[in-house]
Amino acid sequence: MTETKNPTNAASDIINVENLINSYNLKLDSLTRDLQEQKSMLQSILDSDSEFSQLALEAEKVTKTKSIARQKALKQSNAISIIDKTKDIKNELREVKIAMSDYLTQYITLSGSRQIEAPDGTLMDIIYSAKLVKNKT
Repeated sequence: MTETKNPTNAASDIINVENLINSYNLKLDSLTRDLQEQKSMLQSILDSDSEFSQLALEAEKVTKTKSIARQKALKQSNAISIIDKTKDIKNELREVKIAMSDYLTQYITLSGSRQIEAPDGTLMDIIYSAKLVKNKT
């Protein structure tokens, strides 16, 4: 026997979930601020330590030298072609992921299932990851 949801219950459920989302969003903001504060305090301790500051300055100089050497090496013709190939592969990978997402959505719509069997017999679940972002309007 299937229960049909009362519109009042459905509206109440939506409001309850919305309140939970807002509550957790506030908690995320609070935890993020707390984390930033703790990191800042830790950085202050490191900045006030003379030994650490001196070593950090030396490391920064070495990093700059390394960066210059890296840029010089990457200007070689074979490196440039590899960089271009890498960019092409990344773009293709992005396009394939978008197409895969579209096909998975279509598969769910057509089959009603969130599972699909791979050619090797492995059963795979189709999942989505939701996150909350501010509206740009």
